[in-house]
Amino acid sequence: KAKDAADRERKAMEEFLVEKGESLEGGFQPWDWRYYAEQVRQAKYDFDESELKPYLSLNAVTNAAFDVSNKLFGLKYVKRSDIVAYHPDVDVYEVRRSNGEEDELVAIFLHDNYARPHKSSGAWMSEYRTQKKNLIPGSDSINGIPIVSNNNNFAKASGSTLLSFDDGVTLFHEFGHGHHGMLSDATYEYLASTSVLRDFVELPSQLMEHWLSEPVVLKKHAKHYKTGESVPDVLVDRLKAASLFNEGFATVEYTACALLDMALHSLPEYGEDFDLGKFEQEYLNEIGMPNAIVMRHRPAHFLHLFASQFYASSYYVYQWAQVLDNDVFAAFEETGDVFDAETADRCRKLIYSAGNTVAPQDLFRTFRGRDPDISYLLKNRGLI
Repeated sequence: KAKDAADRERKAMEEFLVEKGESLEGGFQPWDWRYYAEQVRQAKYDFDESELKPYLSLNAVTNAAFDVSNKLFGLKYVKRSDIVAYHPDVDVYEVRRSNGEEDELVAIFLHDNYARPHKSSGAWMSEYRTQKKNLIPGSDSINGIPIVSNNNNFAKASGSTLLSFDDGVTLFHEFGHGHHGMLSDATYEYLASTSVLRDFVELPSQLMEHWLSEPVVLKKHAKHYKTGESVPDVLVDRLKAASLFNEGFATVEYTACALLDMALHSLPEYGEDFDLGKFEQEYLNEIGMPNAIVMRHRPAHFLHLFASQFYASSYYVYQWAQVLDNDVFAAFEETGDVFDAETADRCRKLIYSAGNTVAPQDLFRTFRGRDPDISYLLKNRGLI
């Protein structure tokens, strides 16, 4: 289905070129795709992502994330400016939740958002202390409270730091990982938080991404950093429409990497004369890789392939996690309220809090009452 969608996308770009009176000698090549896809996206959907950035300041997106967390799980974020972190740019929060009579401390959360010299690239979640209950008798209960950080690499501006929508998704993604640590409720540290199978590591993070694109969240929090004006409905509608564009291409370029990853790790041995380039080309021909698309990551720089035992043959888990997260989010949509309290409570217990105390497939089946259904992912990607 992804290759069929990618073929339709290529034909749309070819028609666009004809309308402009242009042609490509030798047809579409991999280096042509993104350039013309962006032109078609702007022409077809009248959506320029730069129009959205003034409404997505870092403060606005952070407040949106905190608000979603509060609505779903009752968490409140109390900034502690008096606590000195490892860098002045890092914000420290007490994360609290009402237990009926008073607020209880759930976690300490560090938000490290800006790029700086010597900081690792990318975005990630770290734990300085993992949640646990098996404390030494007589020790302070604070020793079981998790200390969680989210780390991003946004370019710090002299005024308001403005994010692209993809940057906003990244912030929500890491915040989902953060919730996996902050909401953990296990007795033993080695079964707590993100100590789960790789696909279940990515489920909580990718699930959290869904709420950023919800109109109710954008209308409340996406406000112009100068005027305070809410993002126009027409811009939100264009964002939604354009979000499905080029998904065939994106799915093919990713899936090819995942399949090659598994194929390489399925070889019983590598001879001294093993030719990785030849193996790659033969395998791509075998799976019918479209000529105008290349893999997202070529083997020579594909860090996930051999970086560690945790990623070996496991690049597919991000996509499998998308099957899971789209299915889980559908449970909220089916109630008619993406903040439905009963669904959120089950989600907290079964997705974010259980860690590795129960087999992940059993947690999912308990939440949905069945095995995962791929149709939600295909529908949300516009592939069916």
